Amino acid sequence: MQLAILLFDRFTALDAVGPYDTLSRLPGVEAVFVGEHTGPYRNDTGSLGLVADAALEEVTAPDILVVPGGPGQTAQMADGPLHEWIRAVDATTTWTTSVCTGSLILGAAGLLRGRRATSHWLALEQLPALGAEPTGERVVFDGKYVTAAGVSSGIDMGLALAGRIAGDAAAQMIQLGIEYDPQPPYDAGSPDKAPAEVTAALRERSRFLLAGER
Repeated sequence: MQLAILLFDRFTALDAVGPYDTLSRLPGVEAVFVGEHTGPYRNDTGSLGLVADAALEEVTAPDILVVPGGPGQTAQMADGPLHEWIRAVDATTTWTTSVCTGSLILGAAGLLRGRRATSHWLALEQLPALGAEPTGERVVFDGKYVTAAGVSSGIDMGLALAGRIAGDAAAQMIQLGIEYDPQPPYDAGSPDKAPAEVTAALRERSRFLLAGER
C-alpha cells in the first residue's frame, strides 16, 4: 500500500508529518514524499525542510494521497501540472485526504464539489466557492475523501483512517505507540473556546499568512 504525501514550498510541517507518523505505521505501507521536483521543500517558517524523494511523474497510483496545507497553499490554487496530477492519481486512490488548507487545493482541483469538507477554521469560508459544504468538524469522511481541520487534526485524521483500513485495534496500537494522549495546558484549541481577544489577534495575524505573505 503506497502512501503519497505531497510537498510544496511553505507547507505546514505537522500537516504532513502527523499523517505520516500515523499512517506509515500500518503494516505493509510504503510512504513516499512527492513534489513537482525532487529535493527539499521548506516549511512555512523556512526553518525546516522535508525531502521529496519522488517527482510527480514517478508516483502514478498511490493508494492514499495526503495533501497538507500551509501559507504556501495559495500558490497551488491555479490549475496546472499539480492539479492534473492530483486528479490523475485520485482516479485510482482508495483514499484522498487533506489536512488544514490542503482541502482548498483539493477543492481547486475539482474534487470536493458537493462534498462535506473541513479546513483550518480561518479558511472554512473559502470552501463554498470551491463547491464544498464546509463543516467545523475535526475530521470529515465523505466517501473516499477525508479532510482534517487545522494542523494537529492531521494526527486525528491519520488515526481515524488507520482504523478504517486496519481496524480499531491496529489504530489504537498506533495511538499508544506514539503516546498520543493530548492534555493541553490551555483550553484554547478552537475559536469557540479561545478567549475572544486571542481569536481576534490570531485572525488579524493570519490574514497576511493566508494571503501568502511572510
